[in-house]
Amino acid sequence: MKKFLFYLIQFTWALPQNLVGGVAYLILSRKYKHERFHRSFITYISKKNFGGVSIGIFIFINPDKNEKWLHDTRIHEYGHTIQSLVLGPLFVFVVALPSVIWCGSKRLNKYRKENDVSYYWLYCEGWANLWGARFSKENFISDEMRNRGHFGKPLKKYIA
Repeated sequence: MKKFLFYLIQFTWALPQNLVGGVAYLILSRKYKHERFHRSFITYISKKNFGGVSIGIFIFINPDKNEKWLHDTRIHEYGHTIQSLVLGPLFVFVVALPSVIWCGSKRLNKYRKENDVSYYWLYCEGWANLWGARFSKENFISDEMRNRGHFGKPLKKYIA
């Protein structure tokens, strides 16, 4: 019943992002490796300067990273999938746009590097870590996530 409700809500309340993610999945899954991760679908896209993105239940991750990064990014992006479930059409404004700006802005990237600010300091990124760990029931393993994954602070006490 929980699984049915998960997909029912994702494809009604969170329909806009799932339509976009679903189309991308259909196009890219023919060319790239993909797998299930809990109640989401991950497609692995080798592309320079790309990390990962969650569009509804559809997650796209660069596989050309180390195993710890891949493990933790699956959990983090799954957290965005849960945000999509809860926020529905508001996800675009509350999570997606701030995240794209935080990740894609050269000025903000420079600021983070110069001031040693964690990517997970931004509210929607730290929140994705908390919900990803909670709802996947998986632990983060990289030092970056364990030490700075909770809004730039240690995540250890929040691990599933």
